[in-house]
Amino acid sequence: MNSPLSPAWVALAEHQKQLATFRMSDAFVEDAERASRFTLDAAGLVLDYSKHLIRPQTMSLLTTLAAERGVTTKRDAMMAGERINTTENRAVLHMALRNPIGAARTYAVDGVNVAPLVQHELAHMREFTERVRNGEWRGYTGREITDVVNIGIGGSDLGPQMVCEAMRRLVLPRMTAHFVSNVDGAHLESVLARVNPETTLFTISSKTFTTQETIMNAKSARAWFLARGGTEADVAKHFVAVSTNTKAVREFGIAADNVFGFWDWVGGRYSLWSAVGLTIALAIGMDGFDELLAGAHAMDEHFATAPLEFNMPVVLGMLGVWYNNFWGTTSHCIKPYAQDLHRLPAYLQQLEMESNGKSVDLQGNALTVPSCPVIWGEPGTNGQHAFFQLLHQGTSMIPVDFIAALDGGPTMQDHHRVLLANCFAQSEALMVGKSAAVVRAELAASGMSPEAIDALTPHKVFHGNRPSSTILLPEVSPRALGALIALYEHKVFTQGVIWNVNSFDQWGVELGKQLAKKIDGELQSGNISSTHDGSTQALMRRAIR
Repeated sequence: MNSPLSPAWVALAEHQKQLATFRMSDAFVEDAERASRFTLDAAGLVLDYSKHLIRPQTMSLLTTLAAERGVTTKRDAMMAGERINTTENRAVLHMALRNPIGAARTYAVDGVNVAPLVQHELAHMREFTERVRNGEWRGYTGREITDVVNIGIGGSDLGPQMVCEAMRRLVLPRMTAHFVSNVDGAHLESVLARVNPETTLFTISSKTFTTQETIMNAKSARAWFLARGGTEADVAKHFVAVSTNTKAVREFGIAADNVFGFWDWVGGRYSLWSAVGLTIALAIGMDGFDELLAGAHAMDEHFATAPLEFNMPVVLGMLGVWYNNFWGTTSHCIKPYAQDLHRLPAYLQQLEMESNGKSVDLQGNALTVPSCPVIWGEPGTNGQHAFFQLLHQGTSMIPVDFIAALDGGPTMQDHHRVLLANCFAQSEALMVGKSAAVVRAELAASGMSPEAIDALTPHKVFHGNRPSSTILLPEVSPRALGALIALYEHKVFTQGVIWNVNSFDQWGVELGKQLAKKIDGELQSGNISSTHDGSTQALMRRAIR
């Protein structure tokens, strides 16, 4: 399935050669309807993909490739609960987590409707979070909870943290959410220095309750709590868990009623919609969490029903394939022009690179085409004064996703207008560039000598014709953010189908974990094994004190 020798693939390769001299700015002159032709609306979001190296024929060929690869069939298989995560023999049903009560669509695993399980956990979350937020749940000295410390890593950290940062305006005024993921003690230490054990609730997210970084941080937080006045009996008032290992959780001191579960058909990087999002619900309330789910559900329904050529996740995914596999790009930049979305690029790094950073196909054969590019980015306008130099005048073509909210909120509206102006200007500048003739005319008008103009002109030329998408949210709200996250989830799925990889396993993270446990044991004992290479042995010797 990953062979590039399919009819659609061959046609796209030939078509790409025909676009060698294509310029987007000329295409807008030739086609007055180009902007509307290449704009989609779905689930409250707008995708403008007109600033791409595409013609209508390009999108037709990309749609044909998506059909040829079976995107629709495999999407339906996923939604039917088939075990499409073949290396772990698991279904992939994160969409079931945001399927509302009474929805016509049902999600089942092995013929069993999972809706009752999901709704039970959501009700459990609501009951618990409301008690904490209304002050009924109190710490061991009788004071209200004011700080929540989320201890997790990967999907148990990046998703909840990104959403809480984005939804800061909705956070309960007395509540502050903190996040600890790194096993570096400095991370936990810096958070504990800002909280009071009497008013702090720790949420520990680990499906197996054995994740090294998470459990080490959790145990250290527990020791800190006990050293500052809490007792073993008080642990249950200040620690809750999201896990399936109830035995280990109880041994930690967490009450059974305060354990929130999720299922093996929910992958870590797709889990913020589950009880892993408990910190989100504590911060913004379950009504806000439900809005997040509703936005994602709206995008799910669009993805499930829209024709491929008008399907926003499919179009976004196929554009990525177009550049990665036919233009040879190896990098993709995420640029949210919204400071509240400053953790979105980090979240999407995991979502995309852990999902599709694979080198073998579903049958275990080596890929014959590149898979996932490097995903990176920072918020605008900061990046304009940092890496945009590379985007505009570097030797590599790097596609960009610009993400902005049309409504910036009731305050500082002048700031938001300038922010949007910069967002729109950057996508335009990447496309139109600035020719040598224009540069020369500008320099001549400034009174510069011909010799100086000749010397300076090459440095001020922008070749332009660099592709970008612009995604517009109505505002940074739970519903809009839910739709945005689901958009990228389904984009990743679409690309995984094209590359014929398993987007839902992550064996690449295991080897380093295994070696770290071995090395840690040797660092503790001081006995370094000769099985390590010379460099690793030397580094370990320097670390032993």
